[in-house]
Amino acid sequence: MFPELKIGQFTARVPIIQGGMGVGISMSGLAAATANEGGIGVISSVGLGLLEKMDRKNYRKENLVCLRKEIRKAKAMSDGVIGLNVMVAISDYDDIVKAAIEEEIDILFLGAGLPLKMPEGISLEDLETIKTKIVPIVSSARAANLIFHSWEKRFNHIPDAVVVEGPKAGGHLGFKVEQISDPQYALEKLIPEVIKVIEPFKQRYGKDIPVIAAGGIYTGEDVYKFLEMGASGVQMGTRFVATDECDADIKFKEQFVNCREEDIGIIKSPVGLPGRAIINKFLTDVTSGIKKPFSCPWKCLKTCNMKQSLYCIADALMKAKTGNLTDGFSFAGSNAFRINQIISVKELIDSLRVEFEEAVSKLQGRKLALSVD
Repeated sequence: MFPELKIGQFTARVPIIQGGMGVGISMSGLAAATANEGGIGVISSVGLGLLEKMDRKNYRKENLVCLRKEIRKAKAMSDGVIGLNVMVAISDYDDIVKAAIEEEIDILFLGAGLPLKMPEGISLEDLETIKTKIVPIVSSARAANLIFHSWEKRFNHIPDAVVVEGPKAGGHLGFKVEQISDPQYALEKLIPEVIKVIEPFKQRYGKDIPVIAAGGIYTGEDVYKFLEMGASGVQMGTRFVATDECDADIKFKEQFVNCREEDIGIIKSPVGLPGRAIINKFLTDVTSGIKKPFSCPWKCLKTCNMKQSLYCIADALMKAKTGNLTDGFSFAGSNAFRINQIISVKELIDSLRVEFEEAVSKLQGRKLALSVD
């Protein structure tokens, strides 16, 4: 059977975190459905305000209103573990983190940048007393070491777990283009390296720090493989797109069902990072230099160069979420082409459980055969 995944006082009976996907792909609906099946459901905080008909002059304020609403909806629909994914690179990072803590979100997953410090106004005392657990997302042992050392120096406190995201993930990647296909940067190499780096912190603080494997994980056998390597759980994003409860439009989901392996490629994002996406006409156009007109109500990403960008990535992702794939595109993991149907979250978790148990049985069978020999 699946082992439990414990992060602080929170226990998920299924060691699977549903990855946060924006804009608006994983909201309260998907997060609650995942939590109800025993996993950790995650809302993506990025760009929620774009999904509402609002005055864009007040976007920053309205974004927080939408965020609080989604957290409350998810918690009303489930008594399981609910998390929030926050991009460190967004302009309102401090406001979002503080609002999520005020709403008592169970777990904060902090990625797309290094969370070397907490927002102004959050003290060591806060970190020790708040309900929320903090989990950075990293792409290397070096990044994990830097975050843990920084927290230790600033707060005499360390994060509660760490997600290690490899180069097969969808969306923005924390790797150089040439590293993405380099075996030296494979998730299978990263997991043991990160486990080794955080071991001294576990010893000093007498605290368990689960390491979560992410990026390209597709089957229950994959889950078993990474747990055998020492991970405490896995994070999966792409598999959850093609579910009934995913918060995206049906056309968005069908794109995953219909895509081929050759349709998935690496793009250069306007925010200066490589990303993996399903290549469509929109992306072909901008790659060839065609500019897509847009107006920016505010600079939502710190690293975005609005004057030189050929398109607004937040707007493009939001349009794709609503089914407009002519004026937008979809991020996707390397295994998206393997999806062939839309199923419920329950069916997905059940199938992963069966595959996991089959992998366990195979290993036990091999061990038995060896002992007989």
